[in-house]
Amino acid sequence: MGLLWLLVLAVLASEVRVAGGAETFRNSTEGLLEFSLGKFRKFRLARAFPEEAILRHISSNVTFLIFQIHSQYQNTTVSFFKTPLLNASATGTDRGLVFILLPEQNMSTWYLETADAESVLNVAITLSYSERDPIPGGCNLEFDLDIDPNIYLEYDFFETTIKFAPANLGYARGTDPPSCDLGTGRDSRWRLQYDVYQYFLPENDLAEEDFLNHLQRMAEVPQVKANAIKVVTLTANDKTSVSFSSLLGQDVIYNVIVWDPLLNTSAAYVPAHTYACSFDAVEDNCSSLGRVSTKVFFTLLALLGLFICFFGHRFWKTELFFIGFIFVGFFFYILIARLTALKYDGDLKVFRDDGVFWVTFSCIAILIPVVFMCCLRILNILTCGFTGAYSVVLAVDSYVYTGLSYITLNVLKRALNSDFRRAFMYEPFQTNDFIILAVWGMLAVSGITLQIRRERGRPSFPPHPYKLWKREKERRVTNILDPSHHVPPLRERLGGRLAQIKELFQKEQPTGERTPLLL
Repeated sequence: MGLLWLLVLAVLASEVRVAGGAETFRNSTEGLLEFSLGKFRKFRLARAFPEEAILRHISSNVTFLIFQIHSQYQNTTVSFFKTPLLNASATGTDRGLVFILLPEQNMSTWYLETADAESVLNVAITLSYSERDPIPGGCNLEFDLDIDPNIYLEYDFFETTIKFAPANLGYARGTDPPSCDLGTGRDSRWRLQYDVYQYFLPENDLAEEDFLNHLQRMAEVPQVKANAIKVVTLTANDKTSVSFSSLLGQDVIYNVIVWDPLLNTSAAYVPAHTYACSFDAVEDNCSSLGRVSTKVFFTLLALLGLFICFFGHRFWKTELFFIGFIFVGFFFYILIARLTALKYDGDLKVFRDDGVFWVTFSCIAILIPVVFMCCLRILNILTCGFTGAYSVVLAVDSYVYTGLSYITLNVLKRALNSDFRRAFMYEPFQTNDFIILAVWGMLAVSGITLQIRRERGRPSFPPHPYKLWKREKERRVTNILDPSHHVPPLRERLGGRLAQIKELFQKEQPTGERTPLLL
């Protein structure tokens, strides 16, 4: 009997799985996933094996629960019922449900499944709130769920937009919820405020386990405030939609905390994340961003940029070609993209006005040349150094993500997309950026120093081609010993050429005597 008991304990212990400090427990006897309040749990879902989850021993002071489940890029479904219904289930990579508890209820169940052919690694958690806490999505009028705590995320090349349903005030078990539309005073949901947070994962980190571990920092209110960046605070009068600059290949997690200033209580929505790219795409997926042609182009541009960085002032025409190519390329790309159907894959409010932004941008662009107007050679060498070295940054970005490329990319996005002015632009400055910034600075300083030392004592710029021609003409006139001095004028040379051409079309005269012989 003792051996049998030990065997039972061993079987139960084999079902306990711990991942990233999260409590996990599977009740193999009942075939359930059992959760504990505030404890993360990792598990795999398979299409052929839907799971039923359960939470027991719910305290009587808990008014509602938020259950949320997350995966890296594969969709999962969480539902109140075994057969998912449109207004009682949610499907996606980051989805959750609100459970309004009945009086005396101390247990809750829900159902999990996936339609993906491959098994899906998930992390899930159940969070509890009291009657004083606001209910995320409690005044939903836009999405399918009656109470929708989810953040809906859309992205394209330019911007990432999150949307969420307005919250409602909390209420006790067994009572009616406060009205969402009656009154806008301090006793209504209109007093609620929404803090939008943004969290960046390490650059170039596409690992599934790392993502699930980092996401655990964005589910509960204290952790969100401690780890994420607060971007903006919205009031109930604002539209519950916020746009951000898209960062291709960079995993960003977003969350919203709704705060009741009267009761000083808060609750978190279900966090959402995006890489601004697709893991399933055949070309340009998250694992291989950028086409081969793009990498080749920027690599060649970087080689030319390095030449300009160190030798641009000496090779004046090559520098003019390089700078002109950049400006003309930007201009025509913007022109074609704005006027045709081409598909192309600062958070200060004052700059959301296009007039203010472009006037400020133009003034800054003109200010530097004006400051260096008295020493044009230094200005030109500085331009060669910084512009040439920055082309290396762009080339590195085509292989490895770096936020420094958005110095120019955000300006290009602003020129191409008029709606981009509303986007918040936060780019993480991480390890790669420090290294590439150091390389950029080192190349620029080295190129500038080398060119200044080499050009010391030489003319500031190569002479103008017209002045060279005029000087050569005067030299020929005054120097009679120069063989070129005896060259006929241009008019005579052209006349001689024309005479030679006419002779080609004249009929050849026969040779010999043509007059009759006199007898």
